[in-house]
Amino acid sequence: MHTQDFNWTLIRSFLAALEHGSLMGAARALGMHQPTLGRHIAELESQLGVTLFERTGRGLQPTADALRLAEPARAMAGSADQLARQARGAQARVQGTVRISASQPVACVLLPPVLVQLRTRLPDIHIELVVSNAVSNLLQREADIAVRMVRPEQGTLVGKRVGQVGIGAYAHRDYLQRRGTPRRPEDLLQHELVGFDRQPDIVRGFAAMGHTLTKDQFALRTDDLVAYEALVRAGAGIGFLAHYVARQSPELVHLLPLASIPPLPMWLVVHREIRSNPHIRSVWAALSTQLPAVLGS
Repeated sequence: MHTQDFNWTLIRSFLAALEHGSLMGAARALGMHQPTLGRHIAELESQLGVTLFERTGRGLQPTADALRLAEPARAMAGSADQLARQARGAQARVQGTVRISASQPVACVLLPPVLVQLRTRLPDIHIELVVSNAVSNLLQREADIAVRMVRPEQGTLVGKRVGQVGIGAYAHRDYLQRRGTPRRPEDLLQHELVGFDRQPDIVRGFAAMGHTLTKDQFALRTDDLVAYEALVRAGAGIGFLAHYVARQSPELVHLLPLASIPPLPMWLVVHREIRSNPHIRSVWAALSTQLPAVLGS
């Protein structure tokens, strides 16, 4: 007999016959027909060149060869079961690389504790964090998942709103000691304002309050959000920060808390075609659950 000709699946039938002592009992235990199990035993005997059972009125009586082969057969079956369990475990284990795109504040403040928990729970998932204030193009697969402040409009993208980002006017307490504290929204125009260069949100916000403002009226301008926060934190003037960012700096004072500054929605976005991937779905679920918790109000 050549090893490559050996039918390993017959070992299961042999062990069942050895345990139950009859073709009927073994077939019932394995969920197969008795003639099929009988053919398995006959084929195994033929392949091994030995007689494994004596057929008697009391059932199957194992021969000395059967008893001698029982231990290695059980070891073989155990190895097969272990292989199957490991294969199922490998299939169930979530693994892969997920590319997440987020703005600087989100990437530097909100995501780190979330990603630490995610990696602890799913150590076989690796994260690539794309830090950019531009909106990544998910259609061109620049990222797998994006955290955005705008709702996706393309039909091929799936979006889930995970919260909203409250925004307020903030200044360092040392700046306020030098220049005084504004009491009304229009008082802001008499202060040093930290603004954006090309991004128009602050100008539009003042316009919504009925005040015309141009970017030339900003004492300092930058479109880099980390630099923007650093300028406000250094006491350069009054700036507009997300509450979750300002909470990191206790020396910042929230000004005009009753002034109406509309919050921005936070969206989790993924391409519809890849959302079903197990590793991407796992990261999506973790972000959906944990981002609202770290975002706060």
